[in-house]
Amino acid sequence: MTIDPENWEVLLAAVFLVINAGLSLALNLGFVRQMTVAALRMVVQMALIGLVLKVILTTKSPGLTALVATVMLAVAGYEVMARQERRLKGVWGYGLGAATMLLGASVVMLFALNVTIRPDPWYDPRYAIPLFGMMLGNAMTGIAIGLNALANDLASRRAAVEAHLLTGATRWQALAPSMRRAARAGLIPIINAMAATGVVSLPGMMTGQILAGADPEQAVRYQILVMFLIAGATGIGLVVALWGAAWRLSDRRHRIRLDRLTG
Repeated sequence: MTIDPENWEVLLAAVFLVINAGLSLALNLGFVRQMTVAALRMVVQMALIGLVLKVILTTKSPGLTALVATVMLAVAGYEVMARQERRLKGVWGYGLGAATMLLGASVVMLFALNVTIRPDPWYDPRYAIPLFGMMLGNAMTGIAIGLNALANDLASRRAAVEAHLLTGATRWQALAPSMRRAARAGLIPIINAMAATGVVSLPGMMTGQILAGADPEQAVRYQILVMFLIAGATGIGLVVALWGAAWRLSDRRHRIRLDRLTG
């Protein structure tokens, strides 16, 4: 049986957003506007992507697939930049997050399409776009958290880092503790997701497959594969992003350059 909710049933589920808005007003939490904007964005974006995917899945055009992936990357790069309290100035603020997300997501997606899943053709948008979206979305979260943690850690511990530099440490030695803390912060979401999957939560993709009539064992194997891929994309992107940020926030004279941060 295929689950196909009507429009009114979808709108009915939005009653819980109204409940959340009421709680926010009652408790003075101040997230009514943000939640409303986020919900509207989601509806518009999902409606548009549904129309776009309908065309792309029919034509199986590599050019259109690449165009959709580029748009996804561009939006994800902005989201990484927007989620940071202190971000790198200039093109680095956007470019570092976008480039490292592209690296992590592309490496893992190409591996999956050519080694484990092997659709024909390998760029089949039915597989490539959802996989790229999952890799990109999770890498986006990890990289945004990691970069934000690194910038805040350096800002709060600048005296300690500079004292370490004064004792003869290189910039990489002095920045290593901050980079490790930032890496742990960025990896926490995917680690928690893997630890809880199957007992605490059933991932949306696996649930969707089961609801669509897929064999549960097949859905489980596919979900495990995807979780491994997501962890790989997040880890690769996060480590390269932190290395790039640390390089930018220091110089060849082994000085900390927090003037290259906003805020």
